[in-house]
Amino acid sequence: MKKLIVFGILFTLIIGCSARQTNPVVKEKATSKNDTIRIANDALEYEIIIIEPGFDPWLASSAKPRNFYSLTYLENKNYLYVTEWNNRVFQPQRFSQNLYEMRIDYQSNVNYGYEVNYLLYNYFVYFQNRYRQKL
Repeated sequence: MKKLIVFGILFTLIIGCSARQTNPVVKEKATSKNDTIRIANDALEYEIIIIEPGFDPWLASSAKPRNFYSLTYLENKNYLYVTEWNNRVFQPQRFSQNLYEMRIDYQSNVNYGYEVNYLLYNYFVYFQNRYRQKL
């Protein structure tokens, strides 16, 4: 089965160096029971799997509601974010391989629908805030 987008991001909790101390309260928030979000559409043959501790609660509490952004806005932002993400995947000497593990196959000429673009965009927002990255 041809996959147009396979987005499996497997992040584990980043093991901080000895200089970085983590707050126990933050650890409890980061480990949630539902760490996986999966969206699939067999008709379009795509699948997104987001495995990130803390993303699901963040999405429910902090993300803008669905239909806040237009589909065009989300597609444009996702294209820019994916392009930068993939550039960082191919530069392991400059960017942490623990953060940028896998390339994202996102094609601008494919209509993935609102839900996929919404979740992908919000994952990028979450990722930038959580790991203090600027895409």
